[in-house]
This record gives sequence, C-alpha cells and structure tokens, in this order.
Amino acid sequence: MLDYIASHEPTIRLSFFLGTLGMIGIWQVVAPKRPQTVSTLWRWLNNFGVTFLNTFLLRLLFPILAVGLAAIAEENGWGLLNIIEIPIALSIVIAVILQDLVIYWQHVIFHRVGFLWRFHKMHHADVDYDVSTGARFHPVEIFLSMLLKLVVVFLLGPPVVAVIIFEILLSSVAMFNHANAGLPEKIDQIMRKIVVTPDMHRVHHSVIRGEHNSNYGFNLPWWDYLFGTYLPQPSAGHDKMTIGLSEYQEERKQSILWMLSLPFVKR
Repeated sequence: MLDYIASHEPTIRLSFFLGTLGMIGIWQVVAPKRPQTVSTLWRWLNNFGVTFLNTFLLRLLFPILAVGLAAIAEENGWGLLNIIEIPIALSIVIAVILQDLVIYWQHVIFHRVGFLWRFHKMHHADVDYDVSTGARFHPVEIFLSMLLKLVVVFLLGPPVVAVIIFEILLSSVAMFNHANAGLPEKIDQIMRKIVVTPDMHRVHHSVIRGEHNSNYGFNLPWWDYLFGTYLPQPSAGHDKMTIGLSEYQEERKQSILWMLSLPFVKR
C-alpha cells in the first residue's frame, strides 16, 4: 500500500486537490457563511491562476522536490528517522506532526519579518474569504517554503509516504479551513481541538492587526494553543468582521498581475 502511494504520488495529490475543491465548493454554495463582495468567478480565475503558476515554477526551478528528496534520503540513510530504529507507522506520525510544526513557525515568521511579510501579505490582501484564498500565495513565498521543506526532509529523513500525506493534508485542510462556510457551533468547538476549522482560521484574516496575528495553524490547532497565539473569535463576529488588509480595501478587482507585483509596490 505504501509503495503504491509513493509510486502514484502526482495522481493521488491531484485527485485529493480536485476532490476537496469540489466538495468545499459545493459546501460554500449550499451554506455560505458570508456574502461575497467580488465576483467569485473573477477571484477563482486569478487565485487559482496563481496556484497553477506556482506549480509550474516549482517543477521548473527545482530539480527535486520534497517527495523526491525523501526517497533519496531513505536510500542513503540520511536524516534522524533513517538512523533510529522505530516502527514505520510511528515514523510517519512523528514526521507529519513535526512537518506541521515547522509550517506553523514558518507562518509566524512570515508575519513578523518585514521582508517576508511583503510576500505573505498577498495571501491576506484578498478582500473575500473562500476556498480559493487557501491556494493564493506569492511564488516567492512558495519558493522559500519549498527550500525550508527540503532542509527539513534532509535533516529529519521522513518516510516518502509521510511527506506525501503531509502535502495532501496541507493542501486539503487549507482549502477546508478557508471555506466560506461554517460548522454548527458545538461541532466546531469539538473539531477545533484536532483540526483548524473555518471559523477558527477566519479570525486570522481579520483586518484588525491583533486578530490576523493569531491562529497561525493550517492543519493542527495545537501549536496555537501551546504557543499562546490562539484567539477564539473575531471581535466583530464572523458576519460583521472585515476581511483583508486595511490598505487594500479599495482594491476590489485584484488581478493576477496585481497580486504578483504587490510585494514590490510601496504602499
């Protein structure tokens, strides 16, 4: 089973991406949390346009990605988990959790370091919040994130399947918790103990600085609880909160070219 997953990685990842996108898209249509202020078609064309551009650039610029390096590390015995003797199932669990912890701290650092924030703010400048927001990242941020993933894979030596599982979770859960939808309150309170929910992460996209500097987790919510960055609700409530960044509220029709140039334009 593990060998099958490793050998069919591109197909499996694409299937999960399209399947999750379809399910979340239907959920948003059936039970939208907030009214959208910009054409959904326009936003999707541009937000997912950036996603496809990022995928193309990664394949073009990197001779090897995280999954490939994990396979090489496994063959050569590189990394901590390839040195110590533990069951494969435990190794997978440890690798997925540690990779998620690294992504949490990467997210925090991209908020706190001015140069990095210039690129990450493209994600936050979206004036609406839906599944496409979860795939909207500047190519430079994606490039730097991949460099970090490669370093982590080299040092940790995770099983190939653990890297694939983590990448699928990162993509799928990011689309889930950026959904323009919500869970019943009691269910949400239970679920946000084990996974970042839409209502939990939406706080992070508030126009209020103190709120968008909270709830950094993408997959696991534990890091926000542990490191004191958890905020239960936005001060204005989910229906009345303003999404985005204050300096870009007038930029309603954000084209792909506008997004790509955003870090280089002084505001």
